Amino acid sequence: MRPVKLALGTVQFGLSYGIANRRGQVGLEQARAIVSVARSNGLDTIDTAIAYGQSEATLGQLDLTDFKLITKLPALPDGCTDVRGWVEMQLAGSFERLGCSSIHAVLLHRPEQLLGWQGATLYRTLNELKRQGLVEKIGVSIYEPQELDRLFDDMHFDLVQAPFNLLDTRLMDSGWLQRLPALGCELHVRSVFMQGLLLMPVAERPIKFSRWTPLWRDWDDWLQASELTPVQACLRHALAFGEISRVVVGVDSAQQLEEIVQAASGELPEIPSTLRSNDPDLLNPSRWNQL
Repeated sequence: MRPVKLALGTVQFGLSYGIANRRGQVGLEQARAIVSVARSNGLDTIDTAIAYGQSEATLGQLDLTDFKLITKLPALPDGCTDVRGWVEMQLAGSFERLGCSSIHAVLLHRPEQLLGWQGATLYRTLNELKRQGLVEKIGVSIYEPQELDRLFDDMHFDLVQAPFNLLDTRLMDSGWLQRLPALGCELHVRSVFMQGLLLMPVAERPIKFSRWTPLWRDWDDWLQASELTPVQACLRHALAFGEISRVVVGVDSAQQLEEIVQAASGELPEIPSTLRSNDPDLLNPSRWNQL
C-alpha cells in the first residue's frame, strides 16, 4: 500500500493530552487497535517522545513492523558535563522501551540548547548517532519558525517538526515552508487541530478564548458555507502543501483515526484571508494556561 502523508502522533498513548480530550490516556488495547488501523490505511510513521509519559513503553508492547519511528530527546539537564553520555543513555532508554535497536529519527524537544554552551557537542553527538546507524535522521521540534533562523546558520538537519494549521501561517510567512525542502530537510507538521480547539463547537469552546470571537465567527461561518466539517477543513489544508512530508495527528480511539483518514480526501474551497492569526497567545498552546 502506498504510504499516506498522515503520521500517527502518540502523546495520548502516554498522557491525558489535549484541550478537547475527554477520554484521558489511551489504554494498551485501544493503542493496539489504533496502530492496526494506521497500518491498514497506509500510515508508515509513528511519532513519540521521551517526555510523553508511558508512550514509548506502550508502543514497545505493539507490533511496529514496517513503521518509521521518531522520538524526541528532552531538555539537556543544566550543568551536564557529559553530553554524549547523556544523549546515548537517553536513546538507549528509548530503544529499550520501544523494543528496537535503531529508529528513523531523533529530534530535540529543546533545540535552543544547540545555541548554548554545550550546543556544539550536542550537535556532534547527534551526527555521531547517525554515523553509527542508530538513527537515520536527526532534527528539531520547534514552536515557531524564527527558531530556525539561527539554527540553520551553522547546522544542518534532516527533519523539522513544526506547528501548522489554518490559522497559523507563520511557516509560510517566514519562507521556511519553501526553504526546508530546498535544503534537503523533511518537514513534518503538528497541531493541525490546535489540540482539538479548532474542532470544538461554539458551546464547548472555553471562555478564555472569547478574546478571538471575531476569528471564531469567521471560522464557523466559513465551515457552514463550505459544507465542511472542521476535521475535513483542517486536514485537507495541511495535506495540500507539497512541501509537507507528514501531517502528525494524535487520536484517542481507532474509530477517531478511521474518521480522520476518511476526512482527509476531498476538495478544499478557498480559505478567507481573515482566517489567520499571528497572536502567540493563541498559536502557542503553552501559553493557554495564562489566558
